[in-house]
Amino acid sequence: MNRSIEQGIFMTSKYIRNYKQFGTPFWHAETTTGINIPKVHTEQTTKAYSSQAETDCSLDNATYERVCAETLDALSDYFDELMEQTNDLPGSDVAYGDGVLTIKLGSAHGTYVINRQTPNKQIWLSSPSSGPKRFDFVTSSGDNNGKWIYKHSGESLHELLQLEIGNILKNQTVNFKQLPY
Repeated sequence: MNRSIEQGIFMTSKYIRNYKQFGTPFWHAETTTGINIPKVHTEQTTKAYSSQAETDCSLDNATYERVCAETLDALSDYFDELMEQTNDLPGSDVAYGDGVLTIKLGSAHGTYVINRQTPNKQIWLSSPSSGPKRFDFVTSSGDNNGKWIYKHSGESLHELLQLEIGNILKNQTVNFKQLPY
């Protein structure tokens, strides 16, 4: 790999490093694979995150907070009802506070965590079955309700919970699709 720093900086796989020559900062980035990245003239050192894309969410902050709170409140109440109706999950527990909903389904099924991510205007799900997912609020034209959608698959948060929790609580009727958003 050519680690030339004559123009200012180079980027490793994790960090952009700042170097100054002749008292003037110039930035030139090249990855560890040697692929050049266009020059950027700035004086800010930045940590590079490649796994997170920008969200194209058009929700204003007040609407996001309202929709997110309604979604998490409804999910919390529904999970409480489900846990009260079942004896099949020893050690199960539901806790909700400060935008984080934690659903413990016992040692056999693991723990689900659903939380708001205000900077991205998303809801994040950590599932012991399907792993982590990030849901964006998407409305169709003419539809004021909208849904929390995982953009990689097009699946909604409620559809995924319906499938996964329905498979865990086989002896019980589960209907997440009745909940708002």
